[in-house]
Amino acid sequence: MNGQQNSVDPARLQQVLDGRWAHVRQAVRDGLGADFVTIPGETGDEARGRVSALIRKIPTGVGVVDAFPAEYGGSGDPGGSVVAAEMLAQVDLSLMVKAGVHWGLFGGAVVALGTKRHHDEFLRDIMSVELPGCFAMTETGHGSDVQQLRTTCAYDPASGTFDLHTPHQAARKDYIGNAARDGRMAVVFAQLVTGGRRYGVHAWLVPIRDEHGRPMPGVTIEDAGAKAGLLGVDNGRISFDHVTVPRDMLLDRYGQVAEDGTYTSSIENDTRRFFTMLGTLVRGRVTVGGAALAATKSALTIAVRYGDARRQFTRPGDDREVLLNDYLAHQRKLLPALAYTYAYTFAQEELVATLADVQSGSEVEEHRQRELESRAAGLKAMQTWHATRTIQMCREACGGAGYLAENRLPGLKADTDVFTTFEGDNTVLLQLVAKGLLTGYRDAFGSLDGWGRATFVAEQVREMVLERTAARSVIQRLISAVPGRDEDVAVTDRGWHLKMFEFREKHLLEGAIRRLRAGAGSKKDRPFDIFNDVQDHVLQAATAHIERVTLEAFVAGIDRAADPAAAALLSRVCDLYALSVIEGDKGWFLEHGRLTPARSKAVTGVVNDLLRELRPAMRTLVDAFAVPDTWLNAAILREEPSRQEATAAEDAAVRSA
Repeated sequence: MNGQQNSVDPARLQQVLDGRWAHVRQAVRDGLGADFVTIPGETGDEARGRVSALIRKIPTGVGVVDAFPAEYGGSGDPGGSVVAAEMLAQVDLSLMVKAGVHWGLFGGAVVALGTKRHHDEFLRDIMSVELPGCFAMTETGHGSDVQQLRTTCAYDPASGTFDLHTPHQAARKDYIGNAARDGRMAVVFAQLVTGGRRYGVHAWLVPIRDEHGRPMPGVTIEDAGAKAGLLGVDNGRISFDHVTVPRDMLLDRYGQVAEDGTYTSSIENDTRRFFTMLGTLVRGRVTVGGAALAATKSALTIAVRYGDARRQFTRPGDDREVLLNDYLAHQRKLLPALAYTYAYTFAQEELVATLADVQSGSEVEEHRQRELESRAAGLKAMQTWHATRTIQMCREACGGAGYLAENRLPGLKADTDVFTTFEGDNTVLLQLVAKGLLTGYRDAFGSLDGWGRATFVAEQVREMVLERTAARSVIQRLISAVPGRDEDVAVTDRGWHLKMFEFREKHLLEGAIRRLRAGAGSKKDRPFDIFNDVQDHVLQAATAHIERVTLEAFVAGIDRAADPAAAALLSRVCDLYALSVIEGDKGWFLEHGRLTPARSKAVTGVVNDLLRELRPAMRTLVDAFAVPDTWLNAAILREEPSRQEATAAEDAAVRSA
């Protein structure tokens, strides 16, 4: 690495990473001290009590209520609230989830699905946590398949009320955050029935406890039981035995029931109405992905700093032991994970910006909302899987010390493990991404029922299906500059990276469409079998799509970097991300003629070169995450100076002997 890259001020990198909501990030860093941080070794009851008290002490100025309308004390900035929640994840993941359930899911549903009378009556108490709430969607028998929920809420014109009922055990609301201990009201999702007809899933505000904390009549609340992590979150189960709900407690922005039971909606189609309602709640999914990434940054900071202080084994002829971070095997663990983390940081920034722009406008374009939902689903899946892999790897990189609760990594691992499941199972979410890609193909080339035209133009696919992220002109210029033959361009050429990612996505999408078309010919009366037979293929296409979007977001991030040295370092980290993805899928690229065996070996060689080049910048790269030491709360970091002094003393003793 040249001197310019090696001497980058972490603060310059931090400016790029903190992005549009840098002020929110800094407000959280300044506003939450050591008293908010996870305490290792707590019991479940202790953690629940502490987190329940802390959520009421979070300063409103740090952005957690930014998404609420300005007339109720918020700032109407959904992006700011997502970023504030991400930052809470570095303080205490239980606190982040508890806050996300209350303000993001419960409060967010009231804002998005309710009308002015609901806002006037409830929002201020929700914002102040005077009215702790739950988000009761998931059922024991129906998690990801929300459209098939079994809980019913039937309207009775004679009484002017709804009857909310759990018909059987599999229909109970399960895993509900804030339910087991603190929640007093829930947004409950159920099948709306009126006039003898079902109108699909809607949401109601339902009191579940009285002011003394006792369950309301007809409401049964149970603790969900011991969990692997998130001890401070009181997950519970809720069942309803013919609970009476007033008509005006229906959150009726998208569907209204008159006193006589007449149902009306501005969206006539039940399925479209359902997805429109769920689309307004996408902020929770965006938050979970960002929070997983924030926790990953904490883990990497701990592991890299430990590897810069811990020594093991000596070089032949050298008295001094070698730093862990100087081993190629250690660099192979940490540096690609750092590169992925940087890439996802830029992709998350772009996603949050899209969310803010879409949800802040009075009118939402359907294709922008659809793109937001698809990208939120895909990034959430990729970021949470990345967190699970990387935090485990960081634990291993810290050896036995990484297994001690006092060093934070076991807690990060346990607390983030469920992130791959909640706010949507990751595999299901990638299918949602694939559906979006296929819908884009259909919109460009015709009905998917007949699989469109027999032939299509590659340029049309590039412009109409492979929608560009930010920095479109930069990306197009880089791609256009690449020669026709792969062998004529360096493996570090950014345009070549972009072309390789684009080729893979386009080829996988075309292949999935060909297989679907073939299935439609032989199994036209069995649409489930047609899709199920190519499920592996469409998941690959979805993964390739998100990886391409992430790379383009990284390129856009580099383009925003004002400091040349910071931009140069980011460019090398981007090289490592792109080549790590290509190396990880080199079998596919070899099979499809985009890598020769010699070039495949060259990719691995260049990755190793990049690891050596980036080794001096490892500490700079994690310092740019700007996670305060008090938040990291790891004993091995507090021991850094003494460990370095002890190592120096040992070295001196060896030399004198």
